[in-house]
Amino acid sequence: MVNRKELNPEASPQAAFGARLRRFREAQGWTQDDLAVRVDYSGRHISAIETGRKPPTLRFSRSLDTVLGLSGTADAFERTWSELRNGSLLEGFPEYLGQEARAAEVRFFEVGVIPGLLQTTEYAAVLEEQRVRWGAITPEQASERVEALVERQAALVRRVPPVVIAVLDESCVRRPIGGAGVMDRQLAHLIEFAEQPNTMLQLAPYTMGERRPFNRSVNLLTLSDRSVISYVESETQGSLDRELPSVLPLVRAYHQLQAESLSQAASVAMINEVRKGTP
Repeated sequence: MVNRKELNPEASPQAAFGARLRRFREAQGWTQDDLAVRVDYSGRHISAIETGRKPPTLRFSRSLDTVLGLSGTADAFERTWSELRNGSLLEGFPEYLGQEARAAEVRFFEVGVIPGLLQTTEYAAVLEEQRVRWGAITPEQASERVEALVERQAALVRRVPPVVIAVLDESCVRRPIGGAGVMDRQLAHLIEFAEQPNTMLQLAPYTMGERRPFNRSVNLLTLSDRSVISYVESETQGSLDRELPSVLPLVRAYHQLQAESLSQAASVAMINEVRKGTP
């Protein structure tokens, strides 16, 4: 008789994914090899994922959803994979993404790097490749994270697109990422973003000094019912908030940020000056 390893879904998000996979598999009355044939993986691969020895991939998760009839549902393994991919540093982020894809207005502020919604694919790939070199993720996971970012950006392309307002700290456009060519194309992409009828781009210049109200990433969504959701990230965690008493101060601070930042025309002019200085 094959030994059946006991699983502890509370050990880690990866362990929780594996335990959930086993539960769904056994509910169908399938062995690991039965499932393996259906999703075109090996039984050993299924075992490694169930026991948390191997991380799931986006392709694997989507294959599970197809076989189990979960595609596009709240129980989809792709959603679980997304939560696992984002990890504890981005708690609340998967839910935020779901709301972002339906929001009437998207506002955000970023320091240090171009934010995801405005990244070119190659800029995003450079950042993920560095995480691979650090050993934080695998090359396959890096590829999937870039793919997921492209899907996130595509979700904002609708018949009636949302208003998208971006305020970037000056450091975002001056910090070189991926070499001169990658950075120049990224800056050109920012200018193209600013030219869209439903967008606004502003830079918070270094000269703002202590008047800049935020020192970390801030995201604000206005939904169709005019309610506002905030998502704020620090170096160690993310926080999603729907409560008006705590969201309203962020909205006010964002207005102050916009008032102190450069106009869109002046921001585009600064970006063009940075591009001219790119070797």
